[in-house]
Amino acid sequence: MIAYSDTRRMIGIRRAWSAVVVALCSLVVSAHAFAQASNAIEQVSVTRGASGRTVVKFTLKAPPANPPAGFAIANPPRIALDFPDTSSALPSNQRPVDSPTLRSLNFVQAGNRTRVVFNLNTPQTFETTVEGRDVLVTLADTGAVPADQAASVQRFAEPRPGDVTHALREVDFRRGSNGEGRVVVELSDNTTGIDIRQQGRTLVVDFLQTSLPRNLERRLDVGDFNTPIVTVDTFAQGGNTRMVIEPKGLWEHSAYQADNKFIVEVKPIQEDPNKLTQGTRGGYKGEKLSLNFQNIDVRAVLQVIADFTGLNIITSDTVQGNLTLRLKDVPWDQALDIIMQTKGLDMRKNGNVVLIAPREELALKEKQQLESQVQINDLEPLQTELFQLNYAKAADILNIVNVAKAGQGGAAGAQFLSKRGTAFVDPRTNILFVTDIPSKLDEVRRVIRQIDTTVRQVLIEARIVIADDKFSRELGIRFGQQTGATLGNRRYAVGLGGTLSTTPVVSSTGGTGTATRETRTQTPFELASGIASAGYSDSPQLNVNLPVANPAGQLALTLINLGSGNLINLELSALEADNRGKVVSSPRVITADNQKAAIEQGSEIPYVTPGTANNPATVSFKKAVLRLEVTPQITPDNRIIMNVEIRKDSVGALVPTGGGGFVPAIDTKNVVTQIAVNNGDTAVIGGIFEETVRSDVNKVPFLGDLPGLGYLFKQTSRSSEKTELLIFLTPRVVRESITAVK
Repeated sequence: MIAYSDTRRMIGIRRAWSAVVVALCSLVVSAHAFAQASNAIEQVSVTRGASGRTVVKFTLKAPPANPPAGFAIANPPRIALDFPDTSSALPSNQRPVDSPTLRSLNFVQAGNRTRVVFNLNTPQTFETTVEGRDVLVTLADTGAVPADQAASVQRFAEPRPGDVTHALREVDFRRGSNGEGRVVVELSDNTTGIDIRQQGRTLVVDFLQTSLPRNLERRLDVGDFNTPIVTVDTFAQGGNTRMVIEPKGLWEHSAYQADNKFIVEVKPIQEDPNKLTQGTRGGYKGEKLSLNFQNIDVRAVLQVIADFTGLNIITSDTVQGNLTLRLKDVPWDQALDIIMQTKGLDMRKNGNVVLIAPREELALKEKQQLESQVQINDLEPLQTELFQLNYAKAADILNIVNVAKAGQGGAAGAQFLSKRGTAFVDPRTNILFVTDIPSKLDEVRRVIRQIDTTVRQVLIEARIVIADDKFSRELGIRFGQQTGATLGNRRYAVGLGGTLSTTPVVSSTGGTGTATRETRTQTPFELASGIASAGYSDSPQLNVNLPVANPAGQLALTLINLGSGNLINLELSALEADNRGKVVSSPRVITADNQKAAIEQGSEIPYVTPGTANNPATVSFKKAVLRLEVTPQITPDNRIIMNVEIRKDSVGALVPTGGGGFVPAIDTKNVVTQIAVNNGDTAVIGGIFEETVRSDVNKVPFLGDLPGLGYLFKQTSRSSEKTELLIFLTPRVVRESITAVK
């Protein structure tokens, strides 16, 4: 048995040995690092040069092979230089500098490399030269505005000169159709000065010389609108008004002004792991940096960019060579692109890891990966999986899964299955069976997840309105005259009638109830007056006979002087009609998305087609119906695109055929169109307007043209007919409802 004191003694010995091992390892690592760092910085001096330049001199133990690589950032203003294979022999890692441009120097040693960070007061450009054991870094003023303004502030609108005070009228928030958030600010005038800058994760908008009413000094919590904007905080700051917009996630912003309205729009960005910088706008969007290299190794430049961006850059062993470049205030992604184009390199990005290698090497690796994947697919064991379909038909999904690519046929060219994959369906249970490798089964599962969903339905309501307005006015006349004359001692009656022909008259015999027809010649008096004598009755024989058919009213006047034999017959007939009507037809039909539907109502008109000796007569039919045919398509933004055909037929006149029969004519009104309508809105998709105006005159030549008296010798008719057809269409997406069954 081992005593308790012995156990504690053994534990203490083990801890002592562990400490010794750790110390020895530390000494070995330090010695190895010191052995690798063959050079050292022994002295640093800062002097003020001519033309406001600042010269920093580093004295090394041995002359360096190349100038140190470095980069500059504008916000905050800093310059970083990397001395490879160099350690720091200075007594302190930080050195303050009393200079208007340079604030301090920091020395950081990592492995066999020493980084010197210049903490600047204002942005500076730098040049590095080597003179023996001395490395001279010359700093020059860029002449730019301070970094906190040059790097991030964007002057959107310049204020009007003078002490003009502006004001905010309204601050509103709206959501766009693509999920973007819009902050709408109504200004008192369109001359307000506006500054925009991105500060950290927020967007700051300053309205210069602008007052803010107390009711607008508030915070808008708009997180429930599902946009990148979470809050909008508006408050007064001195003589200006500041608006702080706090977004979330990945986003980009744009601003524009229309008259007195200023709009800030923040759009969401879908992260693309293959892009260096995220965003929908083209071009380079990385933070700007300055590089000044002379005959430096490419791998060292890539290491500088990796340190600047924080990316994990893996450089292939085949990347070799030196380059010399001078870049000033260039986005870092553009600088990387320039370096890769210069040396014939390419990259592949996955998350925050970037692989850089020659183009040919990357293409060869990708080709080998694809070939190996094909070989794995040929050897990988098959699996069988069944898919229970809920809404789609299994046969339709089978056609999609087995669809062949262009130029190929059979199952070997299937789009979703491998050349060894097979699929079949069970119509009774609506189950799809697929046998293939696991990766292809995942693709089939993804397709079914997207397709096997409920199909939304659309209710389409059409209103067909036919309105007519008819007006007519007619005036007719019947006129006859007769006069008497004396020749010598005898008096004669001279009559002017409408005709001299005899007409059959009907004479009644007393009490027998029978009638006998005889022919009798009328006297000139009777011809002119139209008066029958001795119980005879016939039509009056007048000079002018232009009456109105089916008149609404008549006025007859007879002037007679039997002593002198003068007789005048005058009859006026008139008709005025005013007709108004409206016919409204409203067919409705409901159908699924992208499914054609039709509905009709009416009658079929039968007609007989005359036959021959060998072919008997047949009965045929012609349709006169109201028909609505539509195919709707619901768009992602909840609009409805429809292919529509609407027909409104009615029975017209009967048209005689060559065989003695009649065929009915069909008066048709038809519209075929494609239209996009918002859900629930009503659109007028067509209209026909007809107007017929007629003015007819029937008259006696010459006499009908006499002023005043001409109305006794003519018939006038005036008519106006208006018909208007309007077709309205209203689509509505049917909401899905859940009915609980107990």
